Amino acid sequence: MITPTIPTMTQSLREIDAAHHIHPFTHNADMHQTGAHIIASAKGSYVTDDHGVRLLDGLAGLWCVNVGYGRREIIDAVTQQMEKLCFYPSFFSSTTEPTILLADKLHRLGLPRLTHTLFSNSGSEANDTAIKVILHYWNLKGHPRRTKFISRTYSYHGVTMGATSLTGLVSCTKPFGLPAAGFVRLPGPYHYMSNSELTPEEFGKKCLEETETIIRCEGPDSIAALFAEPIQGAGGVIIPPAGYLKGLRELARKYGILYVSDEVITAFGRVGAYYASDKWDLDPDLVILAKGITSGYIPLAATRVSSEIAETLNSGGYYANGHTYSGHPVACAAALANIALIEKENLVDYVANDIGVYFEKKFLEFNNHPAVGEARCHKMMGAMELLRHGEKVTDPMIGLGPKAAAIVRKHGAIVRGLANLIAISPCLNITHAEVDELFASVKAGLDEFASI
Repeated sequence: MITPTIPTMTQSLREIDAAHHIHPFTHNADMHQTGAHIIASAKGSYVTDDHGVRLLDGLAGLWCVNVGYGRREIIDAVTQQMEKLCFYPSFFSSTTEPTILLADKLHRLGLPRLTHTLFSNSGSEANDTAIKVILHYWNLKGHPRRTKFISRTYSYHGVTMGATSLTGLVSCTKPFGLPAAGFVRLPGPYHYMSNSELTPEEFGKKCLEETETIIRCEGPDSIAALFAEPIQGAGGVIIPPAGYLKGLRELARKYGILYVSDEVITAFGRVGAYYASDKWDLDPDLVILAKGITSGYIPLAATRVSSEIAETLNSGGYYANGHTYSGHPVACAAALANIALIEKENLVDYVANDIGVYFEKKFLEFNNHPAVGEARCHKMMGAMELLRHGEKVTDPMIGLGPKAAAIVRKHGAIVRGLANLIAISPCLNITHAEVDELFASVKAGLDEFASI
C-alpha cells in the first residue's frame, strides 16, 4: 500500500500545482516558470490573490459572475438546499423540487416556444446534449439522413468531442484531429479580420450568401442543425452586423434546418436582455445556457428545446441520455437564487439603459488609442484589437492579446487576452466608478504595451 504524500508547510501551493495540476487553456510549462496566479478570495467586482493584491475583475471570472462575487443570497440558498437534500438524480422517473422550479422559471423568462429543458453541467455538455437531441429528433421524424451540423469560423461551442467539432477555432480543433466528419464550417462575420473593403453590413450579407451556397452544396436535406452564438465570444467578441443574425435564422428556416442559439455567454442580462435571442427576434428551436445561469457559483447548464422537439422525444420511448448530476438540486437552487437577485436588482434593465450604455461609451473611446486598431462593444461585452508598432496584425499565433492582458493585470485589472485582442466583460452590477477604475487600468496597461 502506498501512503499518500502530504504537502509540508515548506512546499508552496505553486510547487504542488506544478507537480499535480494541468491547467485548461494554458501553456503549462511557461506558466510554471513563474508559478500559477492563485486567487484567494473575492467580493463584488474584485478578486484578491494569495499575495494580498486586489484586482478588478474585468472578465467576471470567465464571462459568468453576472451578479458579482460573494452574494449572500446564493450562498444561503445553496447551504439550505444542501442541508435539506444535498443530491438526488433525475434518473429513474425521479427528480427534485429545485430542478422542476428552475425548468419552469427558464421558460417564464422568455422564448415561450421553448417549453422544455434538459440539464447538464457545462456549456460544452449542453451543446453535446443538443447534438444528440437533434439526431434523435430527426431519426424519430423519419429523416435519418439529416446528420450534418453547420457552425461558423471563429465560433466557440465548448471542448467535449461534439462541441469541439462545432467550434471554429483551429487552436481548439487541430490538436485533437477534429472536427469529426459531418461538421461543416460557415463563414463568420469577422469584418476586422477579413480586411474587406465592404462595410460591416455588406460583409455580413456576403457571409450569408456564402452560407447559403455551402448549404446548397452540402444538400439541405442532409443538415440537421445550425449552431450560432448571438455574439461570438471566445472567437473575438464578434458583434453581428445589422440584419446578419436575422438573415442566418431565415436561411435555416428556408431549408428546414434547426436553429440553435448558443447563449452560454449572452444570456441572463449581459446584452441587456434575459436572452439575446429574444432581443434580436431569432426564435431559435433550441437555446444553450450556462455561465450566468448560476453566475458561476456552481456548475450548471441547460439545453432548452421547442415543444415540437420535446413532444417528438417524449413520444419516442426511452430517452437514453443524461448525466449523474443533470439538474443537481444544489446547482438548481443556486440558479433560482441567482435569477431572483437579477430580478430584485433589475440588472437586465441596468445593463440595457444604464451601466451597459456607460460601459459601451467608455469602451469605444479606445478607438482613439494608439495601440488599438478597433474597439467594438455591445452592452457588457467588448474587444480591443491590438496593433504592433501601429500596424494591424492578423496572425493569431503572434499573441499580442495575452501579452497586453498581463501588462493590464500589473496595473490592477483582469482582462482576457485572445490572439491579438483583449476581451472585457465584467460583472453586471459593476458601478460607474468601478468602470472608470477598470478603464484607467486598461489605459495604463495599453500605454505601456504601446511603448514596448
